[in-house]
Amino acid sequence: MKISENNSFLCKTWHDVEVFYRESESDMKKALRIVVAVVICFAVGGVARWVQADALANWYPLLDKPSIMPPNRAFPVAWAIIYVCMGVSVGLILPARSKRRRALKKIFGIQLALNFLWSVSFFYMESPFLGMVNIIALAYVVMLYMEKAYKVNRASMWLFVPYALWLIFAIYLNGYVYYAN
Repeated sequence: MKISENNSFLCKTWHDVEVFYRESESDMKKALRIVVAVVICFAVGGVARWVQADALANWYPLLDKPSIMPPNRAFPVAWAIIYVCMGVSVGLILPARSKRRRALKKIFGIQLALNFLWSVSFFYMESPFLGMVNIIALAYVVMLYMEKAYKVNRASMWLFVPYALWLIFAIYLNGYVYYAN
């Protein structure tokens, strides 16, 4: 069947709709990957919060802390920002199949596990020493992630800057609690 001149406009328009749908579907998949990654980060943080709840109520208030310790209400805000940045960062690299990106995903998983284990070691086990060992390892893995991410997706690296800055401060806080108690 031949398409007449009048119908060619409709064919071009239909083609544009198909292309738009495919691009939108692609954008929707990207957005879904990012949302899922952010939800996973919040879920890990939620489980960590649950694990540390008893120590936060009974042990932590008794510790000697530095005068620059943020108020308790600052921590959920800081972590919400960090979890969103972490999730978006890894969401940007998730669809990749290259060796570099697969390695980056593994490094992200390791840092997320160490992030969770800090709550276990510091709060659940009530051990500022183990927390200190853990947070130093975590900071190393976060810096490694940032170094590798820079080569793959610079936005992924920059999204980790708030986390790295927070970790530097958290190392100080953890160290102070360790030495003062």
